[in-house]
Amino acid sequence: MKATPVILALLAVATHAAEPPTAEETAFFEKHIRPMLVEKCYDCHSAKAEKIKGGLTLDTRDGLRRGGDNGQVVIPGDAEKSALITAIRYQDSDLAMPPKKAGGKLPDAVIRDFEQWVKMGAPDPRTGSAPPIAKKYDTSAAKNWWAFQPPKASAPPTVKDAAWPRGDIDHFVLAALEEKGLSPVGDADKATLLRRVYFDLTGLPPSPDELRAFLTDQSPAAFEKIVDRLLASPRFGEHWGRHWLDVARYAESSGRDVNVTFPNAWRYRDYVVAALNEDKPFDRFAQEQLAGDLLPAADARQRAEQLVATGFLAVGAKSLNETNPRQFAVDLADEQADSVGQAFLGLTVGCARCHDHKFDPVSQRDYTALAGIFLSTDTRFGTPGGVQGRNLSRLVELPAEARVPIVAAPMAAEKFKGKTARMEDLSAQLAKILADRAPNNPNRERNMQGGMNAFDIVRLFTQKAELEAELSNYESDGRPKALTMGVADKPLTATTTRRGPSRGQRTSGFEIIGDSPLFGRGDIAKAGDPVPRGMPALLATAPEIPPDTSGRLQLAQWLTSPGNPLTSRVIVNRAWHWLFGRGLVASTDNFGTTGERPSHPELLDSLAKRFTADGWSLKRLIRQIVLSRTYQLAATHDDARFAADPENALLWRHSPRRLDAESIRDAMLAASGSLDLKPPVSLIAKAGDGPVGGPRNNVITDEQASQAMHNGRSLYLPAARSVPPEALSVFDLPDASAVRGAREVTNVPAQSLFLMNSEFVTQQSGRLAARVLAAYPGDAAAHFDERFAHACWLTLGRAPEAAETAAAKALLARKPATAWPAIARGLFTSAPFRMNR
Repeated sequence: MKATPVILALLAVATHAAEPPTAEETAFFEKHIRPMLVEKCYDCHSAKAEKIKGGLTLDTRDGLRRGGDNGQVVIPGDAEKSALITAIRYQDSDLAMPPKKAGGKLPDAVIRDFEQWVKMGAPDPRTGSAPPIAKKYDTSAAKNWWAFQPPKASAPPTVKDAAWPRGDIDHFVLAALEEKGLSPVGDADKATLLRRVYFDLTGLPPSPDELRAFLTDQSPAAFEKIVDRLLASPRFGEHWGRHWLDVARYAESSGRDVNVTFPNAWRYRDYVVAALNEDKPFDRFAQEQLAGDLLPAADARQRAEQLVATGFLAVGAKSLNETNPRQFAVDLADEQADSVGQAFLGLTVGCARCHDHKFDPVSQRDYTALAGIFLSTDTRFGTPGGVQGRNLSRLVELPAEARVPIVAAPMAAEKFKGKTARMEDLSAQLAKILADRAPNNPNRERNMQGGMNAFDIVRLFTQKAELEAELSNYESDGRPKALTMGVADKPLTATTTRRGPSRGQRTSGFEIIGDSPLFGRGDIAKAGDPVPRGMPALLATAPEIPPDTSGRLQLAQWLTSPGNPLTSRVIVNRAWHWLFGRGLVASTDNFGTTGERPSHPELLDSLAKRFTADGWSLKRLIRQIVLSRTYQLAATHDDARFAADPENALLWRHSPRRLDAESIRDAMLAASGSLDLKPPVSLIAKAGDGPVGGPRNNVITDEQASQAMHNGRSLYLPAARSVPPEALSVFDLPDASAVRGAREVTNVPAQSLFLMNSEFVTQQSGRLAARVLAAYPGDAAAHFDERFAHACWLTLGRAPEAAETAAAKALLARKPATAWPAIARGLFTSAPFRMNR
């Protein structure tokens, strides 16, 4: 949606309906045209693009022929009249494409290829249909969209079957079902319900002893007691913290052009887990993540906690090798503004970077006002030595009195002394070079001609900056400081004495608190008048931002103000999604006009109103939902109900769904008896700062990042971008480059292959077999029924079915020596093990 007519001119390559391309034309297209379209266009203009820009899809002939919102730009046979050729020739500065940030002007040989291709008639051998062009919306009418209106309190509706509901949620759900002539299925059996709520609240299965205790507890409050115990468990914060980390695009490396570690990212992860375990009110949780450094603190420990919370703004993906510091600053602010908009408001405000939002009432001016808040923010992500001196950053120092844990190893005194001496030597060399080349030096011309060239000087500045940044992380005696990723406000005035890796580097022009110019078409070379920092005007009344602050505190207060209709709805809907597999609003990250309407609008508003009245307590919200009869329904399939509501939007049953990646792995560890609940130290934190993978100078290899294994919870596995743990990525661990309130759920052969061949699964199968055999001593064939039942209770949370027992016995008869590890693996690879019903 950030596309402009300029982008359309480059990308909307259209062909006429002509004869199929000849073999020679096909060969020319495949060799010279398709590769450039893939490299330069597909990220934004293909069916797989996260956001299809300008109504263009260029991965099919149909898309190329049709063009985009502004029509076709290629005139087959006439290169001189084709705007595409004008754009790639850089003949018009307004049309010049690709943009500099995407590599700049194409080589002359490539331009000649495109000219020849157009003269040939722009032949394209590809097939396939392009998605329909989205209709244009009147954003003035969009202000009336349901999500932009205040939540309304509604009394629970009356229902025909008055005996069925147990609370307000059930009244709303049953009323919607009865309106469609439907009714809910029966209740889940106790074993299924207990396994469901254990996984939903903690991400772990119940033990056989816990299952037996619940099955024998006939008291009316038996399930309620279980729910309260699970909400109070430390395991709750680990599981629900992982949900929020998806939203927060959490990772331990930068990703993108050069993948550099974030050795201090783990502090933010642990902050999230602790905050959810203590049931920190969500409005406070949000405020700390956006402006914890600007909030008052009662003591050093709370101050440290709030500083760590601002890691939310620092952990996003970054193009650390961007050569233009101004472009880097603007892109960083864009990533932050877009993430805040989706995470807390469910709005794609980033789509207004280059022009007014095509669908929602957010103007480019609104976007620029918001971006100015983040351009006035010093984002400290800390990457000394990782990216050839480009876009280095400091870290936030935590109060020593807080006594927070420190993972980094001390630096030997001699090493610290040597690095300090080296930095002083570089400073002296650079001071002399600058003095020799100063305009008032009479020998300036001779000095410029001899000695170091510009590249050598930049290299010295880079080495000095890296050393300065590294040494700033240690005390003078080599003890590591307590550091975290986070943010702070930029200064009010520029200073030449500022310490840190930015000294000696080119500046961005955004070194102090100030307003952002409105960039024409999002191009930093087309800076217009500044726009006062602020928030989009379509929601709650926006507070004024004092001139001496970035505005993050005012933004955080505005997001969580009673007049903001989105924040409470969005988090309530996320919680519903995480418990049911589908939100009341199916598009969890998009409450705008291109998103889905709520299936139960009165229920959503009722929950949002109660949520804020209950002090923004997530635990109270979750408790209310899981104690409803709606949550406790069976997953029974019914043909008639399915025909009327195949997506189960009306909640006539509990939709069965696959466990998430972490729960699958953790359940294996739990079943085998190997799970270690003590959080391990982050592998990336121990590795320190530097590249992930690569041919040399890496601090952690791709294999270490993807194959790392320990017996702790999967939450604590390495989280490097581009190289996630294989055990998680195969089961749809989301890409951490953007907000993800809802994970994709696939069922592909790679998952079965992993379960059948993984060394991890082999190891856990052996341990499960040993555990089962130890529980009932004897030879391999002894106590078969008891052993197999025990294995099923450990893995499936239920007794075995007759057919399962028969299959296991047949396997034992064929291979008695190796049968039990094979039986254990069979249970781990089975669909019931991976499903939450």
